[in-house]
Amino acid sequence: MTRRIYIFDTTLRDGEQSPGVTLNSDEKLEIAKQLAKLNVDVIEAGFPIASKGDFQSVKNIGEQVEGPIIAALARALPKDIECAGEALKNSLRPRIHTFIATSEIHMKYKLRKSAEQVLEMAIDAVKLAKNYVDDVEFSAEDASRSDPVFLCRVFEEVIAAGATVINVPDTVGYTTPEEFKGLIRYLKNNIPNIDKAIISVHCHNDLGLATSNTLAAIEGGATQVEGAINGLGERAGNASIEEIVMALKTRKDFYNCDTGIITEQIYRTSRMVSAFTGVEVQPNKAIVGANAFAHEAGIHQDGVLKERTTYEIMTPASIGLSDNRLVLGKHSGRHAFKERLKKLGYNLSDEEVEKSFERFIELADKKKEVTDKDIESIIENEISLIPETYSLEYLHAMSGSGVVPTATVRLKKDDELFEEAACGTGPVDAAFKAIDRITGLSVKLADYSLKAVTSGKDALGEVTIRINHDGNFYMGRGSSTDVIEASVKAYLHALNKLLSEKEASKD
Repeated sequence: MTRRIYIFDTTLRDGEQSPGVTLNSDEKLEIAKQLAKLNVDVIEAGFPIASKGDFQSVKNIGEQVEGPIIAALARALPKDIECAGEALKNSLRPRIHTFIATSEIHMKYKLRKSAEQVLEMAIDAVKLAKNYVDDVEFSAEDASRSDPVFLCRVFEEVIAAGATVINVPDTVGYTTPEEFKGLIRYLKNNIPNIDKAIISVHCHNDLGLATSNTLAAIEGGATQVEGAINGLGERAGNASIEEIVMALKTRKDFYNCDTGIITEQIYRTSRMVSAFTGVEVQPNKAIVGANAFAHEAGIHQDGVLKERTTYEIMTPASIGLSDNRLVLGKHSGRHAFKERLKKLGYNLSDEEVEKSFERFIELADKKKEVTDKDIESIIENEISLIPETYSLEYLHAMSGSGVVPTATVRLKKDDELFEEAACGTGPVDAAFKAIDRITGLSVKLADYSLKAVTSGKDALGEVTIRINHDGNFYMGRGSSTDVIEASVKAYLHALNKLLSEKEASKD
């Protein structure tokens, strides 16, 4: 009989803990809606006690996203659990996910508590959480380095206290597949009331084994797996949801397991998470990388042309990847354009469609061929969830050998226009300095990257930047066939995020 594996997505919680990643409430809500389309079973929406923003994000997602269970993380502390309960009170399917470390090294050096004190805190946390929700998940942090006998005792007690899910995290990515599979089997065989709870696992990728360990845990009997889109997360990241799901689907003959994931939404979800977080997907990333379905070697190309399955174990269509051809041009109508957007997985308002269509026409005038990737870039970079405090009205840059690079920039704020010129080490630097003079903001450029969206001399250039303002980081993206314009758009996107956060903090 086929086993059902539940997918717990922690992109919005653990994924956001990736160095340099920050998401605002609106971005988190959009990602959560897309995760619902992907049909994950659980969305870990955040850590409510961490900040007002996290609290609000959990609240918004719980109230507005239907389908998946909405989970909130809480340490085994009353204030955390009470805060999580408050954030989830209007959620249709709430879960409180509480945790405490159980390994000797964590209990001794981090918690400075005895095993008995930790056990008592775990039981009390679950009992308190049950006052707010029926569905409580308990995690034994650093479980893979914990004493298995003590681990069994903790899990038995928290299940008796009302935990519906027990989670076995490989918090520091230390374990190996055989070892982890053995631990899951040991727990199944030595916890008397284990039949009353779902066994979950949460693997980190410090040794590059997160997906392997997760799949091994499934073999051992785990029925819920936790991970993040694109493998985001602390340090080297979490197990990649897309890798786990496609491994189970492609090798159903071996694992005999099903998930409820709509795999055709994987690519769209991956692109959205990459766009909002500013973390690019490496080209050779399994499943969603740019080279995942690319064949350069002549032998491989010949084989695929004769029979796809010679070198492709999955189809691009199975993850929602189109053939990258858009049979539309500058003479195409809005209706055809809107229909194409729907096929690509976008559900935009009439205003957003109009804005996107205008950009499409501009691009079609400049390029011989417009691809689906060009369209995706337009949507992800032009349809911003951030209020546009400043928008670009005019840009002129001059540079060359023996010439001092200069730039003139005109920005619009409300109905007022502002114009400044500046010199710099290059045209992009000059444009940024002109913008700084207009906005009066003092920021440092922490990161800058430029890539071509498609091939060819007329390709869209996509710029991703990260700015630092008083120790806080803000990511921005912009695209254009002109890389200087793309850079300015990305810079303004980041600055508008900064200004939006400042405005929100006044409320």
